[in-house]
Amino acid sequence: MGRGRVQLKRIESKINRQVTFSKRRAGLIKKAHEISVLCEADVAVIVFSAKGRLFEYSTNERMEGILDRYEIHSNAELQVQGSGIDARLTLECAKLKNRLGVLERNKRQLMGEDLDTATLRELQHLEQQLVSTLKHIRKKKNQLMNESISELRKREKALQEQNNMLDKKVKEEMAMIGQLLTRQQQDNGRTNTTSPASSSTVLQHAVPSTYLRSSRGRDESGDIPAAEALQPADPVLPPWMLRPLN
Repeated sequence: MGRGRVQLKRIESKINRQVTFSKRRAGLIKKAHEISVLCEADVAVIVFSAKGRLFEYSTNERMEGILDRYEIHSNAELQVQGSGIDARLTLECAKLKNRLGVLERNKRQLMGEDLDTATLRELQHLEQQLVSTLKHIRKKKNQLMNESISELRKREKALQEQNNMLDKKVKEEMAMIGQLLTRQQQDNGRTNTTSPASSSTVLQHAVPSTYLRSSRGRDESGDIPAAEALQPADPVLPPWMLRPLN
């Protein structure tokens, strides 16, 4: 008993509908591939699922070329009737839409999506793109790291030079302070080593001898005789004048 004729109507079961869609889609793509090989025809198949997912097939990966040829032939009558400008705009809009769809599909595939219908050649092309992109990313990362390291080395060198200058200034200031302290200590030592004899000599030079009175020759009343009042004093000061200097 042969198979019965399948009635064409919407399949109510969601699971059966999805299974049938996958089988029929694979069969359609298989038939398109067969006709392209047997007849050397350019075939393009575009299928959107119920959820809006795109599935496509084209011979020799020339989907854009086939779509452009389709747009040209479909708008040939409009161009003949004199609406060439509108036809060109419509054709350009269609081309842009097609390119946008291809770019979106490539983007999804690069993100790891919509790989179910991708052929081996498409997967290899995606792999090459990812490898090339990864190389560019690593090259840019290494360049930024080298620039950052070079900048840090320059900053380190500048800080080292600044540190050396500050160290030199500190050493110079310390040397000046040491010299000042040495001079102050020498001055203090000279002041402390001054003898009473030298002090008396200074006083002798400071006070004229004519105005010095001798402590000898005082009478009982304590007055100095008139003859001795103006006599020059001894070259050595009396002890009562040297006492405050000790």
